[in-house]
Amino acid sequence: MDSLTQIVLGAAVGEAVLGKKVGNKAMLYGAIAGTIPDFDTFASHFTDTVTALEIHRGFTHSIVFSVVFAPIFGWLVSRWEKKASWKNWSWLFFWGFLTHPLLDAHTTWGTQLFWPLDLRLAYKNIFVIDPLYTLPFLVFVILAMRKKRTSPKRRKLNNLGLIISSAYMLLTLILKGITYQKFTDALQQQNIQYSEIETKPSPFNTILWTANVDTKDAYLIGHYSFFDAQPIQFTAYPKNHEWIEDLKEEENVQRLIKITKGWYTITKENEKLYLNDLRFGLLGFSPSAKNFTFSFQLEKKNGEVIITEKEKDTRDAKKLLSELWERILGN
Repeated sequence: MDSLTQIVLGAAVGEAVLGKKVGNKAMLYGAIAGTIPDFDTFASHFTDTVTALEIHRGFTHSIVFSVVFAPIFGWLVSRWEKKASWKNWSWLFFWGFLTHPLLDAHTTWGTQLFWPLDLRLAYKNIFVIDPLYTLPFLVFVILAMRKKRTSPKRRKLNNLGLIISSAYMLLTLILKGITYQKFTDALQQQNIQYSEIETKPSPFNTILWTANVDTKDAYLIGHYSFFDAQPIQFTAYPKNHEWIEDLKEEENVQRLIKITKGWYTITKENEKLYLNDLRFGLLGFSPSAKNFTFSFQLEKKNGEVIITEKEKDTRDAKKLLSELWERILGN
């Protein structure tokens, strides 16, 4: 999830663990704990594109990280914050670290909670930025912050924020189940043969959902809004996997394909080859949309395949927001 959401969750968890003893400092250190796992994003400044993708939401988003580093951060803070013990601060950091990846596991990218096992949890039931999850949660945290640390109302407000945000998360899982059934029914009605389907919400909401469908020679992408009146339509995107047959044995390419979980297409633009990660969709909702959210140029230089992420055009982002709103309102 986005940084603000993780800060809010961390603050609420800090309050629940230690707020009665140290007041707003529990929220402060909880917010810090909720932010620390995302320091892995700085890897992109020190390593290549593929390695940075592999590191993201890996070790720092694991149970191992929470167990090993919570006592260290707890000890450091206990050196100057004397109102609570080392054990108390360690417990706060443990839950601040752990709830971060537990939340991230609900997004499309997922998280390696059980690192070093090569297992990424990705429930794909919420977008990385969802105002309906974050804003009510933020309001309750702010209201709780304004109460005295010994006030029962403070704990009630904080607990309400945790309960409401968790209830919304549960609702998104229910919505995912409903839309999954809508998509599979549409595929059956249209006599479309497929081997696999995955669904996810579109940006910033859980009203409009997207399905990726694996067929023999192409991937199909369809959208469904709860306000739709017309049948679901699917647009085909050729896989073109054969275009990189001579590159598939390259280690970097194999690693990138593994990251995409096999959901990728190959396209050409100005004689350049691009591998597109299908899991994150396109920058548009019309059948003519062709710019993928994540595309990686494959370029062979001096016997080595160099992989670089394609820069996004800000005009595509503006177009996406416009089309998103229109599509949410129904087809």
